[in-house]
Amino acid sequence: MRIRNILASLSLLLAALPAAAAPADEFLARLQPLCGKAFEGTITLNEGGAANDPFVGKRLVMHVRECKAGEVRIPLHVGEDRSRTWIVTRTETGLRLKHDHRHADGTEDKVTQYGGDTIAPGSAARQSFPADTFSKTLFADNKLPPGAQQNVWTLEQGPGTFSYELSRPGRVVRMVFDLTKPVTAPPAPW
Repeated sequence: MRIRNILASLSLLLAALPAAAAPADEFLARLQPLCGKAFEGTITLNEGGAANDPFVGKRLVMHVRECKAGEVRIPLHVGEDRSRTWIVTRTETGLRLKHDHRHADGTEDKVTQYGGDTIAPGSAARQSFPADTFSKTLFADNKLPPGAQQNVWTLEQGPGTFSYELSRPGRVVRMVFDLTKPVTAPPAPW
């Protein structure tokens, strides 16, 4: 009887403790203080890129433009090109990363809304997103390199940095943004 009472008390005590935040929630929470701010970045790794890579030699600016419960939108400006926005969304099981690509008139590019969902919990600092079925079909339909169907995108928040990485067989590109030196926010994305 006494053991039963102790176990019941212990169960009540454990139930009253706050649940540990999931790594996905912690990752999104770490983005919140950046909302409204913009940061310049550089390409720190670029293996297997094309000779006409649109990122090389261009100013890179990420703008943590929109933050709401369960979603953060981060336009990526490449020189004067404002066509790219990363969208990080909370799902039931983790996070989703989508790439919204637009033309200057605001219409969607034919290769847009690609990305994937986390398949592992990740951490408060690092989340990886393998290409989902929609993306694989989109890439095949638009004749992107065959390796694109194996894309894995990784977002990482380090001390004073934010990085975006795309990796697949034969291709790795990594951009690192300096969070210690905010820059003037760029115009809205297309």
